Amino acid sequence: MKIICFGDSLTRGVSFVKGRPRILKDNYPTILSKLFTGITFSMEGVEVLNKGVFNDNSDLLMKRLDKDVLMEEPDYVLISVGGNDCNFQWDEVAEFPEVEHTPIVPIAKYTDNVETIVEKVRERNIIPVILTLPPLEPVQYYQFLADKYGNSISHWISLCGGIEHWHGLYNRQLQRIADQLNVLTIDVRSCLRQAGNIHDFISDDGIHLNASGYEKMGTAVFQELNKLIAPYA
Repeated sequence: MKIICFGDSLTRGVSFVKGRPRILKDNYPTILSKLFTGITFSMEGVEVLNKGVFNDNSDLLMKRLDKDVLMEEPDYVLISVGGNDCNFQWDEVAEFPEVEHTPIVPIAKYTDNVETIVEKVRERNIIPVILTLPPLEPVQYYQFLADKYGNSISHWISLCGGIEHWHGLYNRQLQRIADQLNVLTIDVRSCLRQAGNIHDFISDDGIHLNASGYEKMGTAVFQELNKLIAPYA
């Protein structure tokens, strides 16, 4: 059985330590693979492929869908995308804090992209699974941005509602897409919040996970996916 983890830097396993990005060896696909091949699970021959790319959004996932998913002919594809779609060009915000700015991928285009990905994988008899967006730490993220771009972004953030507003908006839209298309969903967001203090699972930039966060994410994905796969094991 082949499972593809398809997404952005949260799939790749990016974390931030002392202001610098690092790719963690024990990312969520690696944790997932270890759990499927461990002694607590009876199914043999489960292959988990990490197709996560740093800074990707749904537009970019669409461009590599054929190569990274369809041509691999997996049984399942775990779709995790949205954090970069709802983000902004912060250098432009810092330079022009008085004007209107839109997310990198507007929500209507994001919706079309996710729906198309689901439709295309289903056409190949691949089962799509949507992962909700993990929670973030907005205060940490704002400090990270201010250190990089300066404090001029603060005024604009106060007017637009901040990244947590957009992050939540896209996450709710993702859940609506899953409901409308009847796609299995794994609520990573709730699982991490229920696991403890979210601060313990987020890296220095306030938006990527740390090693503990990826372990929690991988475990949550395994537990939910196992419910689907176990009857056929």
